[in-house]
Amino acid sequence: MVDSQVETASKPDRPWGKPQIAACLSVLSMGLGQLYNRQWAKGVFFLLIQFSYLGVFFDFLNIGLWGIVTLGTIPKLDHSILLLAQGIISLLIIALGLVFYFLNIRDAYKVGKIRERGEEPPGIKETYQTVTGYGYPYLLVAPGLFLLIAVVVFPLLFMIFLAFTNYDLYHSPPAKLVDWVGFDNFFNLFRSELWQNSFISVFQWTVVFTLVSTTVQFGLGLFLAILIHQKRVRFKKFWRTVLILPWAVPAFVSILVFTSLFDNTFGPINAMLTSLGLGGVPWMTDPFWTKIAILLIQFWLGFPFSMALCTGVLQGISSDLYEAAEVDGATPFQKFRSITLPLVLYATAPVLITQYAFNFNNFNIIYLFNEGGPPIPGSTAGGTDILISWVYKLTFDSFKYNYAAAVTIIIALVVMSISVYQFRRTRSFKEEDLIQ
Repeated sequence: MVDSQVETASKPDRPWGKPQIAACLSVLSMGLGQLYNRQWAKGVFFLLIQFSYLGVFFDFLNIGLWGIVTLGTIPKLDHSILLLAQGIISLLIIALGLVFYFLNIRDAYKVGKIRERGEEPPGIKETYQTVTGYGYPYLLVAPGLFLLIAVVVFPLLFMIFLAFTNYDLYHSPPAKLVDWVGFDNFFNLFRSELWQNSFISVFQWTVVFTLVSTTVQFGLGLFLAILIHQKRVRFKKFWRTVLILPWAVPAFVSILVFTSLFDNTFGPINAMLTSLGLGGVPWMTDPFWTKIAILLIQFWLGFPFSMALCTGVLQGISSDLYEAAEVDGATPFQKFRSITLPLVLYATAPVLITQYAFNFNNFNIIYLFNEGGPPIPGSTAGGTDILISWVYKLTFDSFKYNYAAAVTIIIALVVMSISVYQFRRTRSFKEEDLIQ
């Protein structure tokens, strides 16, 4: 025991390891850690990538970062929106460079650990096999990732940045410069009387339209599916085919047809009401009746899909459950409440959530029916505008790009929050063996 203590005491402290040295060298410059690890080809490759990156993008990044901070300083010479776009691209390029920079440090550290164990680091052949083997899925995904960044991430970031500027008709480059205004656009939606009235009324109608239209169309589809599913109903295929026809017709065609049907002067619906002595209804000019018409149209457009969805679920429910319920003396309503409804909601919950999200942004029916009208005096939105159609008007009619971007962010936050909350709560995403 004494000998072991003397031997332990005589050992010098272990010097700082090779992985840390390789990682620190890679922090100083890409490739230095690889050269330290005696991976000459890889080290030279990383050095070439670094110098090529700086040589190609230095001027672009310099102007881009200056532009995104200042948005230009000289009117008619500096184009604020182009500078903003170049600045966002610069940030994406920097993010991509940082990813390679981090991978370079990580690679140097991992190879340093191999050297510390007294093993030889992998050569060119082994590295190639690793990249083409373990990294093959990433190589296949890479083109799609770059396309996703160009088509989705860049426009999304551009819209987010735009919401914090004063970009509108009166601050339109190159004649005028655009300035950063912080959260003023968001505050004005709740603080300014003009924007407050418009935003609150539009938001309230958007919520009502989403909840009522989606809930009723699903309930109507479920009711018809249960009705046709009954054993006493004959010609089931015929009834299902007939009731699914509204779904087969393109939605924009149906909406344009209903626009003619609900016409105040020449519409068949008002003509029928007049013949019955009830008088015509101002479907297109009164906000209340226009909203009623829009809801009725959405019920018609949406129930066939819900019926088809619920039909498939009902056919998968075992008849033994209903027979056992009958033995226990359950009424038809009790069987519906305890068996049918829970199983249908369990199977259709994810699709139902997406229907709520879709109707929250259902631009087609609002714009094609009456373009969000009728107009409301003193408001930037029409009587039936929902948030997404209001964004369209702010962009293409009022040229309020900054407020349109701010409202779009609010829409995205609302939809994402509700969707994530509901998806996390629904039992459809849990393991079946966890269901009680």
